[in-house]
Amino acid sequence: MPYDDMHNKLLIAVQTGEGAPDISDIELGRFPDFLAGDDVPLEALNDAVEPYKADIVQSRLEIYSKDGTIYGFPTHVGAMVAFYNTELLEKAGIDYTTIKTWDDFKAAGIKLYEETGVYMCTADTSATWQESIILAQANTDFVDADGNPQVNSQAMIDGLTMLKDFQDNNVIATIAGGQPDTDEARGEYNLEKYACQLMPLWEMSRYTNYMDQFAGKIAIAPLPVKAGEPLMSVGGGGTGTVVTKTAKDVQLAKDFLTYAKISPDANIEIWNTLGFDPCNMDVWEMQDVTHNPDNQFVKYFVNNPFDVLNEVKGDIRTIKSVSATPTINNILCTVTLNAIFEDGQDVTEALNEAQEMIEQELQ
Repeated sequence: MPYDDMHNKLLIAVQTGEGAPDISDIELGRFPDFLAGDDVPLEALNDAVEPYKADIVQSRLEIYSKDGTIYGFPTHVGAMVAFYNTELLEKAGIDYTTIKTWDDFKAAGIKLYEETGVYMCTADTSATWQESIILAQANTDFVDADGNPQVNSQAMIDGLTMLKDFQDNNVIATIAGGQPDTDEARGEYNLEKYACQLMPLWEMSRYTNYMDQFAGKIAIAPLPVKAGEPLMSVGGGGTGTVVTKTAKDVQLAKDFLTYAKISPDANIEIWNTLGFDPCNMDVWEMQDVTHNPDNQFVKYFVNNPFDVLNEVKGDIRTIKSVSATPTINNILCTVTLNAIFEDGQDVTEALNEAQEMIEQELQ
């Protein structure tokens, strides 16, 4: 079922009280639609999370919350990291561990392209992963404190100007599909036209499922940051699992979600089976789980994902998902990013036009 149709049908069901499932997943981009108004049709989960709350990455609970009430449980952190093809980098004499800052990233990308014709990374046009990184590192967001769009903020202008400079210097380039997590883009990566992805950690499963020829060649590292800034990450993507108010047995449903989504046992299996970075950080310290030599993800990557997670665990930031978010994403990913990276439009001009279009659509 198409994304919008699925969520629209679910929204009608929970609002009318007829035909809704007891338990449902709601994707982050549409979650605010279900929290609108005073009468939220979802059960509060604050009491259910309480036994594990101190162990859960708080930013992953906040994105499914309203006014301090938690309405959805996450499946993963989705911590944004850099995935590097070490074999491609080594052909240009580049050691991925020396890439710490955005300046390092640019210098390495210029060298890589000059010596191999390979781009370091993508100039995304159909997703806002990179913009989320930029804004999180500037301690800001796509919206202000009141949820109003601010896509033409100085932080956004500066960040996209940096990315456009990368493109102009052949560090990044647009890709089929518009971003790394598409079938078309994976084809380009399989042809070794790009050496890096800046993506959430759940992208690990895409490597093992669709790019198995790179086993033993892909390294994971913290995101590049501005010079002098500490290591950090930001949660990317997500789906909140909810209990609807029409559930036949609300307490049973909540008990099940508590076990299946946030308990240590469930989070161990979320890692083992799916390769997702678990929200329960207790698991991050279980060496027998995280460094199990038989785990397919441990075997695939050059280094251990949890070593990187533990480097950034103290600062995993949040990009808000609010009622304006679907409109913001739609304009940026269908108009603005294409205008900048495909058509060469001035960054400030493109973002000012995006702000105007978003405001008009939200009226």
